[in-house]
Amino acid sequence: MKDGEMIYGMRAVVEAVQSGKEIDKLLVRKDLQGAGALFALLKERGIRCLRVPPEGLNRITRKNHQGVIAYVSAVTYHRLEDVVPSVFEQGKDPFLVLLDGITDVRNFGAIARTCECAGVDAIVIPSKESVTVGADAMKTSAGALNLLPVCREPSIREAIRFLKNSGVKVVAASGKAVRNYTDIAYDLPVAIVTGAEDRGIAAENLRLCDEMVKIPLLGTIASLNVSVATAILAYEVVRQRKSGDSITQQHKQI
Repeated sequence: MKDGEMIYGMRAVVEAVQSGKEIDKLLVRKDLQGAGALFALLKERGIRCLRVPPEGLNRITRKNHQGVIAYVSAVTYHRLEDVVPSVFEQGKDPFLVLLDGITDVRNFGAIARTCECAGVDAIVIPSKESVTVGADAMKTSAGALNLLPVCREPSIREAIRFLKNSGVKVVAASGKAVRNYTDIAYDLPVAIVTGAEDRGIAAENLRLCDEMVKIPLLGTIASLNVSVATAILAYEVVRQRKSGDSITQQHKQI
């Protein structure tokens, strides 16, 4: 079985889950009977499934799917609680990017490519209502998703709480912010949070962040593409860390 492919059929899906394959998405026919063992296994492994009508599955494949279709992730996801301590143990200040509600695979791939180039330690995505690492994202990332750890966490909210408790400063990009993105220090453990273009970062997540920053918009268009906004913030982190020209340093000099 190749990574990133679609698998179907009760036995094939059960074997994939039992073997430890990362399941990105699992579709199960609404009226499926006799699947108690499958559902017990999914509950044990913490894998969510989407119940869909038979015609939904038939549109995906006309082969004998037996009411079950799964998409296997192209990568193995990492755990945030493992990544952050590992970075600290290397004597580095963690640098992470959290994506709240990003669903466009091309944006995700572009963000991953930028993050890998900028030395980001990991990207964090939620397990629900989010893009996953599929073939299109892999292609758009130009191979970056083979190199950059991706943590798929139960929620961005819990990820933010974990990071703050770990001594990581969490900075949200928001049009509601007062401060410009260049007005704060990033030469310390930091995580940048960006949100979907249609709704931005969820309000409950925004409230948890340590800082909110904005990117000045001087034209008439109301917002930047999220991959571009993430790139601008990521390279401000790079600039400050490489040059030592941070807000923290300026305050020390004063």
